[in-house]
Amino acid sequence: MAEPIVRIDSISKSFGAFKVLDGLSMQVMPGEKLALIGPSGSGKTTILRILMTLERIDGGHIEVEGEQLYHMERGGKLVPADERHLARMRQKIGMVFQLFNLFPHKCVLDNVTLAPMLTKGVPKAQAQKRAMELLDMVGMADKARAMPAQLSGGQKQRVAIARALALSPRIMLFDEVTSALDPELVEEVLNVMRRLADETDMTMLLVTHEMGFAHDFADRVLFFDRGRIVEEGRPEEIFRNPKQERTQSFLKKIIAAGHRV
Repeated sequence: MAEPIVRIDSISKSFGAFKVLDGLSMQVMPGEKLALIGPSGSGKTTILRILMTLERIDGGHIEVEGEQLYHMERGGKLVPADERHLARMRQKIGMVFQLFNLFPHKCVLDNVTLAPMLTKGVPKAQAQKRAMELLDMVGMADKARAMPAQLSGGQKQRVAIARALALSPRIMLFDEVTSALDPELVEEVLNVMRRLADETDMTMLLVTHEMGFAHDFADRVLFFDRGRIVEEGRPEEIFRNPKQERTQSFLKKIIAAGHRV
């Protein structure tokens, strides 16, 4: 049996008096496509941000590829990780955000090449060659010299996916990547993600309200509520025959709002 690529053990996280994650434990296997669903405020996005080291945990441990994420060994003891350790671990993980986060003053090509050149010292010509391959994969090679302001939301999100892939992460995190898009632009971004899921062995964690896509995309679905995993299983189990009352009521509301499950 393969070891988990991500192992989360009893982590907690609070923002002030609000406890977002409460003793959460979960594992992700190499190459697994995992969908995280649940109501707003249930802790789904916080998990992604914690894995990307954008938020620190209050307690517990996380391992990525068998290495502690927020701790390091010193003198035979686990101590809080320093910035150098965090920076090295961060290179294993890529994240695509809800609101694109492209640099507005840099063209598409420069947005994709910047991180490999700065963080890995990749020569410019090599970074540009790889960037053009990735832009071609997401259908954006013809926009390499365009500025972000000239792009639609769907185009910006496809560039953001290429930018995250440029660092060759082992794990990709997608945080509500279609929720800021006009409905007619959603499908073009989902198609890129389908291709990634079908053609790569990359481990992928997806937070989404697109239940139909989660059903088709995921190997496993985790339903979150109040910082805990209430139910988990294969997509057909969760969406067709949820066992927990809380999962049932959430999915009824989603269907009533017109979403496909």
